[in-house]
Amino acid sequence: MGLSDLAAGLEVTESQQERGVATVDTTDADLAERLAPFGEKLPCAPGEAATVLERYAEGASVGVAAHTAGVAPVTAAKTLHLLGESVSPLGPTGRDIVRDWIAGSLSRSEALELTRVGQTEFALATYVETHDPIEEACAAVEGVLAADRLTDESPLADATGDATDLL
Repeated sequence: MGLSDLAAGLEVTESQQERGVATVDTTDADLAERLAPFGEKLPCAPGEAATVLERYAEGASVGVAAHTAGVAPVTAAKTLHLLGESVSPLGPTGRDIVRDWIAGSLSRSEALELTRVGQTEFALATYVETHDPIEEACAAVEGVLAADRLTDESPLADATGDATDLL
C-alpha cells in the first residue's frame, strides 16, 4: 500500500468544526484569584492560602509557609490538605486508630496513647480524616505543588530528563 492509496478520498477543507468540551483557561489568573471561589471553604483567606501554597511548593516547611502568610501552622496544614497535599502527621496505623476513635470504638485517651502524638497533631489528623480535599480547588491549583519538585538538589534529578532530551 502506497502513500497515494492512503491519501485516497481525503478532502481539504477551509474551516474545521470545533467539537470539543468547552474549557476555561485560568492560567492568566493568579493563585489567589483562582482560590477566591473557595474562600468560604478554606480555613484562611484566599490570599493567605495562595501564599501558603506558593511557599510550600517552593520547598518551605508548613511552619515557614504559615509564618510567611501570617497564619497558624495548623491552619496552613489544613489549607494544604484541602488543596490536595498529604499533610497527615500519622502513618497508616495511626490513621486507622483515629478512624476507630471517630467511629466510637476507642476513647480519646486510648487513641492519643496509641498514636503517640500530641494534642495538636491528633487534632490535625482528626481534621484530615473528617474533611475531604476540595476537588474543584485542587483542580484550580493543579500543577502548583508538582512544579519544581525535582530540582538539581533532588536525589532523583539525574534520573529525570529534560523536555528537550526528546528533541
